[in-house]
Amino acid sequence: MSVAKNPAGDAGRQAAAHAAVAEVRDGMKLGLGSGRTAEYFVRFLAERIRSEGLNVVGVATSKETEALAREVGVPLTSLDETPALDLAIDGADEIGPGLRLIKGGGGALTREKIVASAAKRMIVVSDRGKLVSALGKFALPVEVVPFGGEATRRAIAATASRLGLSGKMTLRAQGAGPYVTDGGNHIVDIAFGHIPDPDTLATGLKQVVGVVEHGLFIRLASNAIIADGDNVQWLSA
Repeated sequence: MSVAKNPAGDAGRQAAAHAAVAEVRDGMKLGLGSGRTAEYFVRFLAERIRSEGLNVVGVATSKETEALAREVGVPLTSLDETPALDLAIDGADEIGPGLRLIKGGGGALTREKIVASAAKRMIVVSDRGKLVSALGKFALPVEVVPFGGEATRRAIAATASRLGLSGKMTLRAQGAGPYVTDGGNHIVDIAFGHIPDPDTLATGLKQVVGVVEHGLFIRLASNAIIADGDNVQWLSA
């Protein structure tokens, strides 16, 4: 299977995406993730649709994924039309013990989490470099509403402090202004360095008024496909 108009990537991402697309069955309703490995998946899925007449529909987690799916011929639906999905395929910025994830480096964390929560099964596709013994080296994205941003950041810092955590907090920028998500919000990236208890932090962040969503994905991924070159390893939660 070849890839038309290959996105930038490596053999590991392609191998993981190949393995993931083999899990798709006719009639499935799919969550289409964001990022480079997910882009390979969408392109490989389009080839199966063309070559096999595969009958599937997908819900895109970002405007970029939506545009790509339309370009390559993957039929799309919405969660309003199709609120229950069979399978979601997405990448991750970090994969820790128990398939706890940090996601949101591309800015689509809220839509990605909604789609993952709507799916019976979520498979994470990644290269081996994303596997970590503890989450936190990758800065944790937190999506916040623009109104009262400084107050929200102070509340986030206070919540983290109560859990014994601290780290540089940076409002994500794009050009001369702040980065704006597909939902019209901003993202704060927090460089904790090490998150010993991601479950408790996830609960605490959700209680902060002004936080829309955070990039800790807890108990959402069923499996991970980890590729190292052409070698593929399956992990279970």
